[in-house]
Amino acid sequence: MKLSAFKFNLPPELIALYPPEDRQDARLMVVHKDTGKIEHRIFKDILDYLDEGDTLVINDTKVFPAKLYGTKEKTGAPIEIFLLRELNEELHLWDVLVDPARKIRVGNKLYLGNGELTAEVLDNTTSRGRTLKFLFEGNSQELLSLIDELGETPLPQSINRKVEFEDRANYQTVYAKYIGAVAAPMAGLHFTKNLLKRLELKGVAITPITLHIGLGTLRSVDVEDLTKHKVDSEGFMISEETSRLVNKSLDNKKRVCAVGASSLKALESSISASSRVKPIQSWTNKFIFPPYTVRVCNLLISNFHLPGSTLLINSAAFGGYDLIMHAYQVAIKEKYRFSVYGDAMLIIDE
Repeated sequence: MKLSAFKFNLPPELIALYPPEDRQDARLMVVHKDTGKIEHRIFKDILDYLDEGDTLVINDTKVFPAKLYGTKEKTGAPIEIFLLRELNEELHLWDVLVDPARKIRVGNKLYLGNGELTAEVLDNTTSRGRTLKFLFEGNSQELLSLIDELGETPLPQSINRKVEFEDRANYQTVYAKYIGAVAAPMAGLHFTKNLLKRLELKGVAITPITLHIGLGTLRSVDVEDLTKHKVDSEGFMISEETSRLVNKSLDNKKRVCAVGASSLKALESSISASSRVKPIQSWTNKFIFPPYTVRVCNLLISNFHLPGSTLLINSAAFGGYDLIMHAYQVAIKEKYRFSVYGDAMLIIDE
């Protein structure tokens, strides 16, 4: 497939700047892959599509406030740091992006916040990438606590407004647990604790994977030939219990629903030779694009994504290119809301 096949005109007013007042009240488009039927529902109606014995796979990664602001030593020039991932807990080494990159060189010291935290540039990794050492005497958890105080929620660029205090809670799933993501698993943002409880009472098994979403998931594709697109590796973990529940549903001819591209990627990265999910803790740079045969899930919950994004391409791999691109045109006509705070799509492949 070519990248240009995933480009379309998206009216900017359809990009949601804020979430609905109640997460579960977002709109839900239900797309049936076998018939091409499209239904227009509300997200809490997801209850109607999952039954006893089905398994819902969520991603319990937790977004941390990855944007830090400060000044450069001597000149006092303003700088922005985007934290990507911790490289070494004991040494407080981090992989980051910096802006303006041309002024930030190896050996520079950077003062963050109002000087509460200092970092030294150890290495250039890419044009904007740097390795930083935080000059901090506490342990890793104490450093993360200070970053939490100083940092800003890393909203995607599509949300063209200033970050607000409410984004700390809004840009986080209600089941977020393990810190490590710089972008929210957006399909999961629609669930409330009440809705999850109602699914459990119906007999749906709700089980987590952990995949720490990196900036690469949101990075634009810059090659026309999708086979040449390189995806940054992301750390992920699937437990024995999650493997057991998913495989139980598969063995009993029940359904497995992935909440978002990250859950789907983790499951598809852990398949054994017998097409069953195995426990694993590893890294994945899997890029799912059409044509692709999904081997674990028969339902996928997704948001409405931006033109040419890897997340749109992922949805099309699951639901079929023609059907998903048609559904997106329907979404535009019906004024569905796009991006991280937008509406949801449920793709049923059965």
